[in-house]
Amino acid sequence: MIPADLSDAPPLVYADSLDIPVLIRDGPAKRPHQQWRTAKAEPWTSPGAFPAADGWYLPTTTWREIIKAATEVGRDVTPWLHQAPQLARGELVARVAPLYAYLGMHDVEPKHPLPHASGRRLTLNAVYEHGTERSGKNILGYRLGMTMAEWACRSLMGLGQTWHIEDGGPVPALAATFKDPSRTLPDLWGRHEVENAYWLIEAKGGNVGLPHLAPGWKQLAEGGKVLHAFAHRRILCGASVQSKGDLFITIDHEQHPGQPPLPPANGPAQPKAPGAPEDHLGESDDALMETARAQMLVYLALRSAPPSQLRTVALPGDRSTRRRRPDGLTTPLERDSLTRAMRAAVRAEVPATDEPTRRAHTRGIGLDDFLTYRIPGTELQLGMSRRLFAACDQLRYEDQVIAERTPGLRAEDQRIADESADEEAEEQHRRDQRRVFRETQDQRRELIQERLRDAYEDGATRQWSDLLPAHQEPRLDLDEHPGILEAATPETYLALRQDDLPYHRR
Repeated sequence: MIPADLSDAPPLVYADSLDIPVLIRDGPAKRPHQQWRTAKAEPWTSPGAFPAADGWYLPTTTWREIIKAATEVGRDVTPWLHQAPQLARGELVARVAPLYAYLGMHDVEPKHPLPHASGRRLTLNAVYEHGTERSGKNILGYRLGMTMAEWACRSLMGLGQTWHIEDGGPVPALAATFKDPSRTLPDLWGRHEVENAYWLIEAKGGNVGLPHLAPGWKQLAEGGKVLHAFAHRRILCGASVQSKGDLFITIDHEQHPGQPPLPPANGPAQPKAPGAPEDHLGESDDALMETARAQMLVYLALRSAPPSQLRTVALPGDRSTRRRRPDGLTTPLERDSLTRAMRAAVRAEVPATDEPTRRAHTRGIGLDDFLTYRIPGTELQLGMSRRLFAACDQLRYEDQVIAERTPGLRAEDQRIADESADEEAEEQHRRDQRRVFRETQDQRRELIQERLRDAYEDGATRQWSDLLPAHQEPRLDLDEHPGILEAATPETYLALRQDDLPYHRR
């Protein structure tokens, strides 16, 4: 039975909306045969929390939400990009390109339809089904697994910022153990504010069955040995998509009671209300650090972009309209009448030829201008506010200072040998470099947080020409762009072309 409180929910109008079947289970099992189409799924009624009961669910999301997850999940590679920040663009392409290359959307008629579902699901496209070699399929499997694990844990179930196991995270005492090379550990971990517990996450993607899931369950058990004294939940997320089938997700879970999470290394944890870290940048230095770290790839892409390709877009300065929603982190802007009205007011009152007056008027009526850039090789536009950009800029400086003091970390410091060294030895060398770098970050965390806070607050009053290396003010784009699908969070921006969505089979 459909809960009564959902009967009057407005119908979805988002042009890139799609449904993703999700099966919650208490442990790995054989792949459900065709149940993602025939099972009677429940609507997702536990936004921001883990569902109370196992079974099939059918949440609806947007392609924009999935792409945002893809750009943010994975190992933090920014320490290696300070001397060549333009390489951040390539890394962003690598994270989204397999999804665009091999996924499509199609209309479905499930056996048990739900009200307000979009009636569209993700599937494999013909190139993947008939022409892609095994190595290409492996690339999709990895990116799809990590992306959908990030989407499920953060957008659906309210987990805070995720951290790659190799990157450590906000608790150095535990992160040091996670870096033990003798352990076979899961992919990600994070802290769930509502549950007041850690989450350990292993991601699998592709044609996922029990033989693929069983090793992941063991990896979670190994990670649980690190967190055995602390309350934590183990999540095994399998993003499965087969030939002539829909993408569906299995979430195998196990909850372990214990002590509450540890506070940060430098002082007590600052209280945060439930929600995304980005919703609490004003009151939490931890949230600001986590958000800036998560957006460093986008920041480096913006910072290294040719000045002529940078634009700013206007969004209301009131962030409350773009906080975490029940169904995700981003707010699609096509139904945001306030944003449209404020942009139209500026266009009507100030001609496009008078750029300085337009910028001043934009600020005068309560609009902020977010810096944006189209990532080369894609139709994806990414951006952020000047406050977050200023914080990222300060974090880049702090990381660069640490990198310069970490022997061998920078590419120009690497020894060039006539013959390749042993692969295992090289990997151990790189692991040691990352460990030294992260340990120094942890030691300086309190000082870095203070400087990030100052930069974030100061950024609100600075001009883009002060923040950008070229010292130019980007053009303010207030034009109507039919076919552009925009989305935003309190401090970030994402847009893509409607005709650039995964191929939609009708």
